[in-house]
Amino acid sequence: MKPFEYSRATSAAEAVKTLETRPQGRFLAGGTNLLDLMKDDIMSATDLVDLTRLDLKEMTETETGLSLGALVKNADTANHPLVRKNYPLLSRAILSAATVQIRNMATNGGNLLQRTRCPYFYDTATPCNKRDPGSGCGAREGLNRTHAIFGWSEKCVAVHPSDMAVALAALDASVRVRGPGGERVIPFADFHRLPGDEPERDTILERGELIVAIELPKQGFAPNHYYLKVRDRASYAFALVSVAVGLELDGDSIKDARIAMGGVAHKPWRAAKAEQFLTGKSATPANFEAAADAEMAAAKPLEHNAYKVELGRRAIVRALTLAAKPA
Repeated sequence: MKPFEYSRATSAAEAVKTLETRPQGRFLAGGTNLLDLMKDDIMSATDLVDLTRLDLKEMTETETGLSLGALVKNADTANHPLVRKNYPLLSRAILSAATVQIRNMATNGGNLLQRTRCPYFYDTATPCNKRDPGSGCGAREGLNRTHAIFGWSEKCVAVHPSDMAVALAALDASVRVRGPGGERVIPFADFHRLPGDEPERDTILERGELIVAIELPKQGFAPNHYYLKVRDRASYAFALVSVAVGLELDGDSIKDARIAMGGVAHKPWRAAKAEQFLTGKSATPANFEAAADAEMAAAKPLEHNAYKVELGRRAIVRALTLAAKPA
């Protein structure tokens, strides 16, 4: 690990101001991803600004829904009575991730900012445009079994690793951030980026911007939801494909459908084609299959991950089927 300066912020304003003047600095919260990357010389920082004393650890009901503080631990979020009651989809997604120990340390804000688990990103002996812009993408022509089938570019085929973020995408959450220019609210669909020509940028955050809270709308799809995670082993494994589903039903008719996928793109992938197909239709196996076909038709598999197309189709059908049953 390279040397760095350490400071402990006492307010969000102080944290933002510190990074505004130190362009190679980084915020430190739970440290469950950043510190590992720094130890392996995958990422570096001239300064680490510790956020753990900031007053961003509350979960508060609002007129529009629920506000999750950026420094609330993942475990506390998943097990909070209001989340379990009103947003069980989010609870399911968080509890499917990592280990108990990591969920006890990782924060909500940090979860959104975790880096890809692409092995080429972690192997400093191989080219990776995300780690070293302009060096090439080792996974593009290499072993790409776990990589993207949607939205990838010639410069990067990595996928976003978060389970929590997939549920937040389905819930139409938003992210409140504070930066040198003040606060702004970012729709969750816009928060993460596809790789394009700048795969080193995972989000649209600007220099010095700090995640303050995640805002959930009132509609939590508590009666009809499901989070399905398909992985190589039953625990402590990232998704090959995951699907978050929320349905609003009127009898057998689908008034609203929310579907997001993980393990298939550089960002949580909102299955818009499947949602559009299902809205106003009956919750039947035939419609679920047709919706999955509509979404997966645009997939562009790589040499070693064509299996994800059929796996994604089946996962969508399975998640929709389970969500349509009363919780």
